[in-house]
Amino acid sequence: MRFYFILLLLPLVYQPAAGQCKTYKLTSRGDTINCTDLKGLKQGKWKIHVDPLRGEPGYEDEGGFVNSQREGVWRRFNLMGDLLAVENYRWGYKNGVCRYFTMAGLEHEESWLAVNPAKAYDTVDVQDIQNPDVYKKVVVKIEGHSLRHGIWRFYFPPSGQILRTERYMLDQPYSPEMDRMKEDSTNTSTNKPATDSLKNNAAGKTKPKPKEVLEFEKKNAGKKIKVRDGRTG
Repeated sequence: MRFYFILLLLPLVYQPAAGQCKTYKLTSRGDTINCTDLKGLKQGKWKIHVDPLRGEPGYEDEGGFVNSQREGVWRRFNLMGDLLAVENYRWGYKNGVCRYFTMAGLEHEESWLAVNPAKAYDTVDVQDIQNPDVYKKVVVKIEGHSLRHGIWRFYFPPSGQILRTERYMLDQPYSPEMDRMKEDSTNTSTNKPATDSLKNNAAGKTKPKPKEVLEFEKKNAGKKIKVRDGRTG
C-alpha cells in the first residue's frame, strides 16, 4: 500500500501511457511504472530495487523521472519498508530540503539549490538565510550540480533535539560577515563619494578656490555684478 499511495501523489507528468514506452512494468493494479521511452530515456514513475552488496544494505527508491533525470519528490526505504530519506530533485539534482531518517527518527536535514545544467550561466532566486521571506537574484556559473544553500540541521533521533546547525550560502559556509562585506562593497562603489562630501561639509571643509576666482573677487569687490542665466538674451 505504501508504494501505491506515493504513486497517487506524483504529478500527472509522471504518467506515460504504456504505448509510449519501449520497456515498462505493470503493478498489480495495472499502473505503468519503470517506463523507458523509444529514445531509451526513463520517464514517469519508477521503483528502483537495490540488493545488499558487500556489506552495504539494500534499499528501494520511489519517485519520478523526466528524460532520465530525477524530478520532484523521491523516497528511499530499507528492504523492511522503513523510511530512510525524502529527497527533492530538479534537473536531476537535489533541490530544496532533503531529510534523512534512522529507525529512531529524523537524523538530519539538508538544504540544496539545483542549477540548470542547460545554461552556462543562470540567474537564480536565492533565499536570504537571515530572512526566509526575502529573495534576491544571483548569477551563478553552471556546472550541472547542486549547491549547498540554506540551513542544515543535525538531530538526536530519539528526542528530536537539535545537536548542531550549519549554514551555507551558494555552497560556501555562511557567516554574517558575508552580508556585511557585500554591503560595504556596495557602499564603496555607489555611496562613498557622496558620503565623504557630506562629512567634509559637516566639518566645515571646502575645496580651495582657484587663483583666477580669487583675483576676480578682489578686483570686483563692492561692485554689482550682472549674472547671466537662462532668462537673459
